[in-house]
Amino acid sequence: MNPDSKKRSLYREAVLVTLLGVVVNAALGIAKLVGGWLGDSFALLSDAANSLGDVAISLGVLYALRLAQRPPIKEHPYGHTRAEGIAGLTVALLVSVAAAFIAWEALWQLGSPQTVPARWTIAIAAVNLVIKEGLYHFSRRVGHRTGSTAVAATAWDHRADALCSAVVLVGLVAAVFGGPSWAVADDIAALAVAAAVMYSGARLFIRAGRELMDMQAEDAIVNQVRDSAAHVSGVRGVETLWLRKSGLEYFADIHIEVDADLTVAQGHRIGHDVKDALLRGYPSLRDVLVHVEPYDPSLGKPSSNGAEGGRSASTPLADAGETTRPQ
Repeated sequence: MNPDSKKRSLYREAVLVTLLGVVVNAALGIAKLVGGWLGDSFALLSDAANSLGDVAISLGVLYALRLAQRPPIKEHPYGHTRAEGIAGLTVALLVSVAAAFIAWEALWQLGSPQTVPARWTIAIAAVNLVIKEGLYHFSRRVGHRTGSTAVAATAWDHRADALCSAVVLVGLVAAVFGGPSWAVADDIAALAVAAAVMYSGARLFIRAGRELMDMQAEDAIVNQVRDSAAHVSGVRGVETLWLRKSGLEYFADIHIEVDADLTVAQGHRIGHDVKDALLRGYPSLRDVLVHVEPYDPSLGKPSSNGAEGGRSASTPLADAGETTRPQ
């Protein structure tokens, strides 16, 4: 499978898992809404609002994934991959707003007369717990495999929903079997739902924010790319490697070291080889910018005059201080 096909496969997988979340959340949300309304459970109604909100959020993620696949244009020469990160940030903000609304309503309910929920609402909460936990594990695997911040955010949202469902289940059991004196457990469960969702939203906000701020990729990924570049014929070493994540993809800026007595054309060819090797080996790389540095064998590093793109009069390549972005 060529790199473009692998990249399309990553996006396809991310879209499919998000679509699955839309369908399941819609079904569960409606079931909990009806169950909470007919069964007099505010905790179940709160959980329903959370699930239906997830549906809207997932639809936004789907649009972002579609937008991220568009090719670069004049106004956006680096492509549209940041749309996926923005979607992840939006998920976090909307989740937090929903949690604040749930908390406010739950606090208001605490001062109102309490009604014991119907027994059958327990079954709805239990089924929801099992399904949401299963969705979390499935989405988490896909998010890890594709590197999608939005899918990873959705996975953690499923986990938060599962934890919320567990709290709702406990609250319903206490309220149903404890009698009127324990009916307040239903509202307390709703407050716990809000707290868990707020925590989840904060985690997602931090993760998406780091990505949008061009944080260096994880060490394991950086080391793999560095090792691959260092093994390309003609490369004497890798001086600098910056690898930033953008949606499902990455952008790399790399400074490679080559023999100082090479011509500009020879150094340029090695830069092409490095870029081609990295794009072939890592389908999630969107682009690679290669800068060529003269290697100084006496120091085991680039010549002091050539480091960081400086110029040296000793060799043709150093005179060029070349940076290559092969097309």
